[in-house]
Amino acid sequence: MLQLNLPDYKFRIKKQDEKLFIFDSQRKRYVSLTPEEWVRQNFIRFMIEEKGYPAAYLAIEKQLNLNGMKKRCDAILYDNEAKPIMIIEFKAPKVPITQATFDQVAVYNAKLKVDLLIISNGIEHFCCRVNSNTAKYEFFKGIPHYSLLINV
Repeated sequence: MLQLNLPDYKFRIKKQDEKLFIFDSQRKRYVSLTPEEWVRQNFIRFMIEEKGYPAAYLAIEKQLNLNGMKKRCDAILYDNEAKPIMIIEFKAPKVPITQATFDQVAVYNAKLKVDLLIISNGIEHFCCRVNSNTAKYEFFKGIPHYSLLINV
């Protein structure tokens, strides 16, 4: 798989019927190893192992009902009271992060109403706070450690 702008991690990968699968430790099962899934698996490990995010507070591929349509967030971070506090969106490494990507997350956020967003394609990573007064994004420099984030 493509080298990402993240630390190198070891994963359990298997081949079945000429297709690759990666073990997702959050969902406790093998999932199809697509380029976007490669980013998700690496970034989630980065969040947990390097940035101190609690694995138990992360939900992967969480389904939302938006105006009668079923949408799926790549990941959601919850607080210790099970309230969503962050939406995390992943793209494949060759997919550029554009305003359309932020617009996609904004649609999810219309339902969840969180203050924090992370978007990554494995090469570029963006973390921002949504200023509810101005409806503007306030970007962090890099991905903050969880201990700093909960006090921000």
